[in-house]
Amino acid sequence: MSSFCRQVLMSLMIICASFQLILGSSFEFQVGDHMGWSVPRSKDTKFYNDWASEKRFKLGDSILFKYRKDSVMEVGEAEYKQCNSTHPIFFSNTGNTVFHLDRSGYFYFISGAAGHCSKGQRMIVKVLGNDPFHPPSSQKSSSSATISSISLAIFSFVLLLPVVASVNFLFLSLCNSYNLF
Repeated sequence: MSSFCRQVLMSLMIICASFQLILGSSFEFQVGDHMGWSVPRSKDTKFYNDWASEKRFKLGDSILFKYRKDSVMEVGEAEYKQCNSTHPIFFSNTGNTVFHLDRSGYFYFISGAAGHCSKGQRMIVKVLGNDPFHPPSSQKSSSSATISSISLAIFSFVLLLPVVASVNFLFLSLCNSYNLF
């Protein structure tokens, strides 16, 4: 095989591998950016929802809550609206909580510290589904996103395999017809 054909094939393989990495990549967002997870300044009760609405969360992403002498809870929609912390789906008070977004749909978060939620320390995160294996769900869960990531990788591989095979076949046919081997 000529040097040119090898270089083109290698380039195609690198492009396909890069595409696979981009499809399967996930990000960690720090809630509130530099402010972290605390009672918003100047009674800005929409601060965290404004922050979340500026982001594009997808399956496999995670959110990092950084805080001091506080806590974070995932709750249902009704509990969120009422700032009710009596029945959390998830609770953490470590000061450095990573929450994995393992399904599409809405996640509702509040502070567990007395009075903080009503002062605006609460947030709704909307997670977009990024493949047909993950339709929006109302199921509440806070388990790892490992299964979601594996499903996405398999789905991406199945989609890309015929494309790569077709391009490879056409390229090899072209190289053969011009006697580039």
